[in-house]
Amino acid sequence: MQTIRGFRDILPEQTRLWQKVENLAFELFEAFGYREIRIPVLEKTQLFARSIGEATDIVEKEMYTFADRKGDKLTLRPEATASICRAYIQHKMHASDPVRKFYMTGPMFRRERPQKGRYRQFYQIDAEVFGIASALVDCELIFLQHELFKRLGLTGLSAHINSLGCPECRPDFTGSLLDFLGEKKHALCDICQRRMTKNPMRILDCKAQTCQAALAGAPATVDHLCPACEDHFNTVKSTLQKQKVDFFIDKSLVRGLDYYTRTAWEIQTTSLGAQSAVAGGGRYDGLVKELGGPDTPAIGFAIGFDRLVEVMEQLEQIPEEPGPDLFIVALGEPAMEAAYHLSCDLNRSGFQAVTDFRGKSLKALMKRADKLNASHVLIAGQTEMAENQMILRNMATREQVSISMDHLVPELKKILQTDNG
Repeated sequence: MQTIRGFRDILPEQTRLWQKVENLAFELFEAFGYREIRIPVLEKTQLFARSIGEATDIVEKEMYTFADRKGDKLTLRPEATASICRAYIQHKMHASDPVRKFYMTGPMFRRERPQKGRYRQFYQIDAEVFGIASALVDCELIFLQHELFKRLGLTGLSAHINSLGCPECRPDFTGSLLDFLGEKKHALCDICQRRMTKNPMRILDCKAQTCQAALAGAPATVDHLCPACEDHFNTVKSTLQKQKVDFFIDKSLVRGLDYYTRTAWEIQTTSLGAQSAVAGGGRYDGLVKELGGPDTPAIGFAIGFDRLVEVMEQLEQIPEEPGPDLFIVALGEPAMEAAYHLSCDLNRSGFQAVTDFRGKSLKALMKRADKLNASHVLIAGQTEMAENQMILRNMATREQVSISMDHLVPELKKILQTDNG
């Protein structure tokens, strides 16, 4: 039996790095007032069709959608924002306090072509803010991502930013874009030709080389902003400058999802030499209302967990696997039973104590203790059991002491606390 194509196991040797990223991210988010939310992996298909957009590649080609026994169409979540919006509306969070700051992590699902660093089950870290229209929140989210990556050891960080406008100024841009594309329609791929009538801005996000060539010199959203959007974008730029966050205005940066408005960004790093995007985000002020809630400004970002971990592995930012405080070498049935009760007692007291119940020889068990990088070994054999004592060995100094079994637990705790600092 093998995993499904595009899915993978994350083994214990890898999860310590994942935990490091999660712990640093959660600590940072909590400090800025964000609180964890956990959402289902399965939602009604209509949630994503309405929020992401019927004409997007995700909805048209990439979602894992199926009918349940009652015929209801369900979808494995391809992204987190729509689900968090749904939770915000369903639980009437806006009624008690419209300003909410969330973070979450977990798997998403898209049936894309699997390749290095991209999977059909992939993981994201998300942060979302509801109820604040200020451009300073845009800056806070960009700063949060930038700060997290610095703490994780990434270098050469820069934010690629753009403004996508709003419903007031978007029609002017769309008209200019359609005028520009009118003579180039024959050079566009079939999908983009269909998008010209549904959502022409999505054409700017197409990765096909023919479309990219045809788009050279296309109008930019940032050149068609209304005064309110222009003021908003100017605040983002000036604030990032004051915070010394490197940024680049990328007029070609758009979002592949329909709900984005105003600020959109990507965080890129040159840690591996070539420039590489590791996260992105944007504002979506109309999405809560679109999904049936009150008119609520909102903004958020997603970090590609798989890609981030891959970058850190290549930078050798891998945390060392700590060994147990104590490995109990138990020789014979009476010693193994005593080792079992002792390990439970010590682990309950906050020490990590492990043993091996396979009945191996002293030599084999000492090799096992070395492999696990145990700081101490407690030897309990027939002789020790008969003399009502055990031998404690410090694996770093090779010093050994005998401890009476009558005072074993308190003596072990005292020695382990002293030796471990």
